[in-house]
Amino acid sequence: MIEAFFDYLKNFSSYPVSEAEKDLLKRAFIPSKLRKRQYLLQAGDQCKHFAFIVKGCMRQYLVDEKGVEHMVRLGVEGWWMGDRESWVKVTPSVFNIDAWEDCQLLLIPRQAALELLKKVPAFNEMTCQLDERNNMANQRRLTSSLSSNAEKRYTEFVDWYPELVDRFPQHIIASYLGITKDTLSRVKRHLMRK
Repeated sequence: MIEAFFDYLKNFSSYPVSEAEKDLLKRAFIPSKLRKRQYLLQAGDQCKHFAFIVKGCMRQYLVDEKGVEHMVRLGVEGWWMGDRESWVKVTPSVFNIDAWEDCQLLLIPRQAALELLKKVPAFNEMTCQLDERNNMANQRRLTSSLSSNAEKRYTEFVDWYPELVDRFPQHIIASYLGITKDTLSRVKRHLMRK
């Protein structure tokens, strides 16, 4: 499984990864598997690992007082899942993260990640680029949810994340977009007529 991460790392780094650095990476990551609907993290628990998705797809969500799930993040192969605030502050998470499909993961504990940032330049460069991309994606999503109608939100979602469209059912995508499943159905019917 770690070979998948080495291939991924090449996309972000101008630094070659030495054999010694590969050994550090191998020791830092913990291979893991989740069955569909099995939790990586449950609300109230501390996020002790970030997960690199080698195979499968996952969702991060919170459940309101009425029991309604609100999707915060969706992830597929080559994406990361975890609650950054809980991981950094060592506090209980408000989120659930579970496998939507059977998953193969590489887990990394915070202390191991901090060590890799110091010792593996390619890992540090990757982390900086991912932080920048994450900030831009969050800003884009916030702007869209504040100023775009349902149709525009959906078309932007399809443009930005085509790899997610066929992996998650309509009710999960609707929740991620902050609209109802019925609204998403209407939007899709309208777009098909265009």
